[in-house]
Amino acid sequence: MSRPFTRHLTFQSNDLGKEATIMLALINGDLKGLYEDFFPIVWKVSTFGKTGAYRAQATYTNQLAFSKAQVVNGNVISAGTCVKINDGEKTTLTQANDVYHFSPAQAGTSGVLQAVNKTGAVQDLAVGFLNKGDLMPTPALYFNEVGDESNVKAQFTPILRVYITSDYQETAILRGAIDTPAIWTQDLAALAENTTWNLKRDTATGRYTIVQA
Repeated sequence: MSRPFTRHLTFQSNDLGKEATIMLALINGDLKGLYEDFFPIVWKVSTFGKTGAYRAQATYTNQLAFSKAQVVNGNVISAGTCVKINDGEKTTLTQANDVYHFSPAQAGTSGVLQAVNKTGAVQDLAVGFLNKGDLMPTPALYFNEVGDESNVKAQFTPILRVYITSDYQETAILRGAIDTPAIWTQDLAALAENTTWNLKRDTATGRYTIVQA
């Protein structure tokens, strides 16, 4: 298991010049099967006004968890049940008397998180992270219709990408790549525990940037 860490990020603007909405998602673009076998989930959506000061905050803790995802209209609305899991561990989802249960995590394959579906039916699963005090994880990766006796393997690196877009809601499942390029990409493991970032807009080009305060 990697050493536990928490990252508190603050994004802020002052007299931005034009209203803008930022969307945060944990997306590792190098993963094989992205947008085919599994799908990123929108983490945060925040709108910054044209004039005045605005601030949005996000907290990530690298305690990962598998959950049984409940999806409505393309959004992961809640988790039916979950289990904490770390790199190199696996768990099994079973069902008895309409109650779903993940087995305690045990040693698995190095470098991946693994969940096996043994419920007798197709299930939707998600990998997310548990912040201190949270009962259920914040979902980050969605696995669609995992068959009975099938397993999912996830390589999870907390690569945060920030986009300027108002097309998505929090917890929405991203079925394909975002149309606009990310304005900011960062491996959260490489950051300090607390960081503050300024959202800026170039009046000549109309382009947005995020720079450390």
